[in-house]
Amino acid sequence: MNSPRRQRSSRPASLLRNTTKENGLPRELANLRARLADAEATLRALRAGEVDAVVAAGKTGLQVFTLKGAEHAYRVLIESMNEGALTLTTDKTILYANQCFACMVKCPLEQVTGSSFRRFLSAADRATLRPLMKRALVSGSKINVLLHAEDRSRVPVLLSIRKLPREGSQQAIIGMVVTNMTEARRNEERLRALTQRVVQVQETERRRVALELHDHITQLICAVLIRSQVLADKLPAPDGPSKREAMKLSEMLGQTAEEVERISRGLRPSVLDELGLAAVMRDTTKEFAERTGVALKLTCGELTARLPADTELTLYRILQEALKNVEKHACARHVTVQLTKQAASVQLAIHDDGIGFDPDHQRARRNGKGSLGLLSMRERATYVGGTLNVKSARRAGTEIEVNIPLPPRCRTAQ
Repeated sequence: MNSPRRQRSSRPASLLRNTTKENGLPRELANLRARLADAEATLRALRAGEVDAVVAAGKTGLQVFTLKGAEHAYRVLIESMNEGALTLTTDKTILYANQCFACMVKCPLEQVTGSSFRRFLSAADRATLRPLMKRALVSGSKINVLLHAEDRSRVPVLLSIRKLPREGSQQAIIGMVVTNMTEARRNEERLRALTQRVVQVQETERRRVALELHDHITQLICAVLIRSQVLADKLPAPDGPSKREAMKLSEMLGQTAEEVERISRGLRPSVLDELGLAAVMRDTTKEFAERTGVALKLTCGELTARLPADTELTLYRILQEALKNVEKHACARHVTVQLTKQAASVQLAIHDDGIGFDPDHQRARRNGKGSLGLLSMRERATYVGGTLNVKSARRAGTEIEVNIPLPPRCRTAQ
């Protein structure tokens, strides 16, 4: 059996003897030195594992927090972690913090312990954290916040919050692991920049292939079609098998030319560069309705001026991907597409009455069918500073909303 350890308690300021003017300056200095020595001894005892309990002043008076589980091996493990570790009271007073957390907030460890965790959060993050702390008393929770360090820097972190078991006590203690997300954010930004670069290269290649198909392949097919028609006209028997075969060949060549032209438009429609977004949306939705038989209603708000080229291309690609998903997966009978321009932004909404899906389940299945399409649309919207929201439910259809801010030169007063 382990021998009992000595107990120390922090004395509240209200219990310390007041220093009066009659005592004089030497008495006051001696009192301060004694308090400092007592505080240093308490800190040393905490770090050495010699403390079984801490007395702290709370809203309801003095409270005793036992440290029954603070074994030496456990403390060594926590101190050697590359993540911050905290134990808090329910009112967010820090009972314990490891050195890693102190380094995150650029604050000496002795100034962290005993202070409020709220000092390192913004007002918005405090409000967000408050209900999560209550939820942590029942089940764990996680939240992304920005820590406000002492040097006024901002550190993105992930807080993992959970109630710690405490035998024989009614006072709740919250355990918190603080993960520094700075490097993860940098990697995410690098990945997004790489993705944007891939998209740019892809669009350049699509434009090149579209021009090749339109200017060369389609013209060659049309030339063969004309020659086949001339050859068919020279056949002597008007109703013979050779004549009929020649006519079928001409018909197939005509269909091939139309299909190549459709693929060329899909890769990079020339009408987008020449006439703008509204025109290409009319062509795309009309072709979709005729080919699939799905009723489609298009509403385009008045666009008095051309949108930025990147914005037009992004909205067109999102519409293109959304209609492809409707055709492949939705089993919809009606689709509505609405383009609206506000004072400082442009919105695109696509709604279908299909079978719908579970967006949370779809996000979890990164390799599932359709998930890459949604990811691609979201990344395209992010690239031009916009947002994309998906609302869907089983047997309730799907709605995709895109909102992209406009540069000042394209904005209009309301």
